[in-house]
Amino acid sequence: MNTNISDELFNSDPNVLFQDNEIIVVEKPAGLPVHKNDFMVHDAAYLTKITGLMTGRRIYNVHRLDAKTSGVMVMAFSSDTAKKLAIQFERKEVIKKYLAIVQGNPGEGTFNSKVLIKKKHKIRKDAVTNYKTLESIITDISCKGKDNIVLSLVEIFPETGRWHQIRQHFAVNRFDIAGDNHHGDFTLNKIIAERTGIKRMLFHASYLKFLNPQTNELLEFNSSMPAEFRKVMDNLKSD
Repeated sequence: MNTNISDELFNSDPNVLFQDNEIIVVEKPAGLPVHKNDFMVHDAAYLTKITGLMTGRRIYNVHRLDAKTSGVMVMAFSSDTAKKLAIQFERKEVIKKYLAIVQGNPGEGTFNSKVLIKKKHKIRKDAVTNYKTLESIITDISCKGKDNIVLSLVEIFPETGRWHQIRQHFAVNRFDIAGDNHHGDFTLNKIIAERTGIKRMLFHASYLKFLNPQTNELLEFNSSMPAEFRKVMDNLKSD
């Protein structure tokens, strides 16, 4: 199911977790866009293109995942199935979980402030993000007047799916996601990258649960925490 693709297209095939006649579930690598946009060169790699070459079928996107984010994604082989899946997401029937490494220790709770949905229009809408801290470390990093900066591994359960919702919620509450140079702390990100060699955003879609539109079977998929997360937590922990 996982055929070789030219290195010129992409250097690592997405890992296929499930496939039937109507849907395919994969683990998207960090740094790979889901679909083509106007800023790409004509032969750029993106997930739907690679998956189409892997399967020999046309791919229909169902939901969003930022290019910098890794993890579980479901796609469809027909527009009808894509619409049925999209409705599940719109109705909040799909359960999603994420993992992130953030600055500070947010503990456990809910962020429910409005978030920006389209930057150029300055429109904000309601959004709900639940979270739970799994592990925290104290580092010897000093940044912007703060010493011994704390980093935490956090599990996140969004109830809504706005544009960059989780990234915005954590940033506005000053628990910036490590590696997020759009909403987060660029200076801290640079220090972490220099110390560990890890330059990606530490944000991962770890779990997805939904109904298969063809069989009505409840499907759930887990994606293990990327090795880079453990490396950052272990290497930056102060002795």
